[in-house]
Amino acid sequence: MEKWLVVLGIWAMCASCAVLFIRGATGRSDKREAAEARESAGQAQAALHE
Repeated sequence: MEKWLVVLGIWAMCASCAVLFIRGATGRSDKREAAEARESAGQAQAALHE
C-alpha cells in the first residue's frame, strides 16, 4: 500500500509539472497575439484621427 502511495505521488507530481509547463509555454503566444492586436488597433485608430 505504501509503495503505491509513493508511486502515485511521484506520478501526480510529474503530471502537475507537465500541465504547468504546457500552460506556461502556450500562454505566452496568446499574450503576444493580443499585444499585436492592440497595436494594430492603435494604428488604425491613429490613422482615423489623421
